[in-house]
Amino acid sequence: MNLFTLVTGFPGPSGFGSSSTAEQVTNGIQADNLTAIVTGGASGIGLETARVLALRGAHVIIAARNMEAAKEAKQMILRENESACVDVLKLDLSSIRSIREFADNFSALNLPLNILINNAGIMFCPFQLSQDGIEMQFATNHMGHFLLTNLLIEKMKNTAKTSGIEGRIVNLSSIAHHHTYKGGIRFDNINDEVGYSDKRAYGQSKLANILHANELAHRLKEDGANITVNSVHPGLILTNLFRYSFLTFRIIKFFTMLIWKNVPQGAATTCYVALHPSLKGETGKYYIDCNEMPASDLTGDKALAKKLWDFSNKLINSASPT
Repeated sequence: MNLFTLVTGFPGPSGFGSSSTAEQVTNGIQADNLTAIVTGGASGIGLETARVLALRGAHVIIAARNMEAAKEAKQMILRENESACVDVLKLDLSSIRSIREFADNFSALNLPLNILINNAGIMFCPFQLSQDGIEMQFATNHMGHFLLTNLLIEKMKNTAKTSGIEGRIVNLSSIAHHHTYKGGIRFDNINDEVGYSDKRAYGQSKLANILHANELAHRLKEDGANITVNSVHPGLILTNLFRYSFLTFRIIKFFTMLIWKNVPQGAATTCYVALHPSLKGETGKYYIDCNEMPASDLTGDKALAKKLWDFSNKLINSASPT
C-alpha cells in the first residue's frame, strides 16, 4: 500500500485496489450454498458486507447489539433484494454472557456455518471497563471475537468437513495496529487506567486481532481443518466508529480526503477475503485494498501470538459475567 495506489485506486496483483467496491470484487461469485455471520452487521461497513453477501446468495446472520438497528438493516436488504435470506441475533461483544447466549441461539437455528466475519468494534473510547471487568476496547474488539470464534469453531469445522467447502474467518483489524503500547500488549496491566491511551489501546486491540487470526490459522492448519483465517484493514471510512472523535476526524478528513473511502469501498476487502475463489487455501495473512500486504513485525511474533491466546483464555475463565 502506498499513497499513489490509495489516491488513484490503481489495482494491485489481485486486480482490485482502493477504489474497488464490495459488489465489484464479488461480481459473478455465487454464495447461495453458504451461511455467514457478520458481527456489527447493522451499520457501516458491516451492513454493506451483510448486504453484498446476501446479494451473492449467502444466508446472512446479522449479529448486533442494537436489535432495532439490526431489524432495520434486514428490512433495507430485503427491500433491495426480496430473495435475500437474512436473520438477526442479539450480540454484545463486551459481554461474555451475551456472547455465550448468541452462540446458543445460533446453534438452536441448526444452520451450517461457512463464514465468520469478525467486523464489529469500538474506537478511541475513554477508559472504561466492560461488565466483566475488562478494558472496553480490548474486551469488545479482541476478547469478544476471540470467545465468539472459539464457541463457533466446531460448527465451522463440521460444516467444512461435511460440505467439502472451505470455511473462512475474517478478522477486521486496522493499520492502527502499528500504533500500540511498547511490547504490543499490556499483559500485566491490561485493565489499568494508569498509562491508558485511547489511541494505543485501540492499536493494541487491532494488533490482537491479527495475532489471534495468525495463531488460529496455525492451529487449524495443524488440525487439518478446511478453514482459513485472515485479517484485513478496511481503509479509512468515516462511519459511526468515529463517534468518540467525530469532530477531530472531520478535520483530519478535510486535509486527507484523497485517501478516504466510502462504505462500499470499505467493505470490499472483507468481501474479497470472505468469498473470492483466488484466496482458496490462503491463511494467516493480512490484506489491504484486496491485496496481501505485510503487517507490523509484532504480528509475526509466534511467541507473542501464543501468549495472547493463553492470556485470553485465562482472562475469560477468570472473568465473572453478571
